[in-house]
Amino acid sequence: MEQLLFSCCFLADEIRPQRLRWVLVSLPCETTLGVSMAGSQAASRLVHPLSCVRAAKGWTFQDVVDIVARGTNGSARRDKAWRWENWGVEPDLPSQLAIAEELGVPEDQVRSQRWPAWLPDGDPIRTGFPWTAPGTLQALNDTLEHAILDRRAFMKLSGPTLVGLAEEWLAVEPPALTEVLSGGRVGDRLVERMEDGLPRLRELEAACGGERARKLLDAELGIVTRILDRSSYSAASGRRLYRLAAELGRIAGFASFDAGLHSAAQRYWTTGLRAAHCADDPAVAANILKSMSLQCYDHGMFRASLDLARTAVDGAGPVTARAQAMLLLRQARAEAACGNRAACDHVLAAAERAYARSAGTDGEPGWTAYFDEAEFHAQVGTCHIDLGRQADAGRSFAGALALMPEAKARDRATYVIRLSSTQLALGEAEHAISLLLSAVELIHEAPSQRNIVRAKAVRDRLPFERSDPRAVQLDTGLATLVA
Repeated sequence: MEQLLFSCCFLADEIRPQRLRWVLVSLPCETTLGVSMAGSQAASRLVHPLSCVRAAKGWTFQDVVDIVARGTNGSARRDKAWRWENWGVEPDLPSQLAIAEELGVPEDQVRSQRWPAWLPDGDPIRTGFPWTAPGTLQALNDTLEHAILDRRAFMKLSGPTLVGLAEEWLAVEPPALTEVLSGGRVGDRLVERMEDGLPRLRELEAACGGERARKLLDAELGIVTRILDRSSYSAASGRRLYRLAAELGRIAGFASFDAGLHSAAQRYWTTGLRAAHCADDPAVAANILKSMSLQCYDHGMFRASLDLARTAVDGAGPVTARAQAMLLLRQARAEAACGNRAACDHVLAAAERAYARSAGTDGEPGWTAYFDEAEFHAQVGTCHIDLGRQADAGRSFAGALALMPEAKARDRATYVIRLSSTQLALGEAEHAISLLLSAVELIHEAPSQRNIVRAKAVRDRLPFERSDPRAVQLDTGLATLVA
């Protein structure tokens, strides 16, 4: 896909709904939002709280170990700090105390919090806003201020915090929206045209990758937030606008997640959850929790992933059969990751029944459009991988790829990589490396940091010497990937 028409953008310094001008913008995927593959900022991502500290202080790895050496009379080997930041190695307590003293962090804080939680990495993600319309606007503005510039490639909110937020969403009654007389009147036609842009934005993010789409999504969310903040609208229009903000937050969060910017994703999603609450749309909120569950899954936080997935299923309310199947499959994946074999099989059976009921049904929400038969098989395959059923997983992924449209390059790459992993587990290394080579080409077409990480993880398991021509070809291809 060389070009893609996407959502209408506003052309105005001051947003006045009665005088908005719209334009359909046509941009090549390679230059969307001014972000090209060559211009990716992946190298500047902050992969650990220590990298945030170093960026703020202008420290090199050598500076860090020099500080530790002065405080402990130990060695000043640069590679120690690199391992702390990139390999998850935890420095001993004297080293931590030396760094804390340099940063002015009290010793009792170091002793009471595990590394790296006590490091002052700046810009906390605020989650204490009231579950009201004004509180949601505060959260939206806070997210818009910080998320697009957030380069942190690690999750900042812990599992318990995320689960607590989900529980708050279930417990709080939606606020009653009333007409707000702070600006121009928002009519139904304007809201409809804004909603009509959502399918294009979803398609853009899926086709071109999260890194290329996230700035546009942030700008669209900013427009909706400004309208909510400065305009007047009926209660019904207000709910639609908050629903629109929630869905834009979800897509922007997934774009950030796909780009490997995990703190930014958390900002968008936690705020989107509040917007869905204001819209009194528990299904939209449940879909956001489903994304949050997937992020926890990717980070090995399986218990939190399961709690979020179960909350999504329990709190979604009456949903369509397709939406129910989507939510159940996220729970099944989390059950499998936790080793709950019987529970996973039970939920998988329920998901299969729900999906069977979805054929030919009308009235599905737009956010379920991606969830076709291919996606269903792929999600089932992932459950089989986590339960050690590699042959079953291979059949599921092969079936998914046979059904998946060629245009869905990012999803094809994901499931080619997973099929490669299953083939390797089954002793088919030749087939595995062939599949991985084809995945590299797909990632070039639709860049994704998550797929790059997956591909490299499978490469590390391949039993080929680095001098082997096939390994050389693969390593050369992987080295060219930029999300």
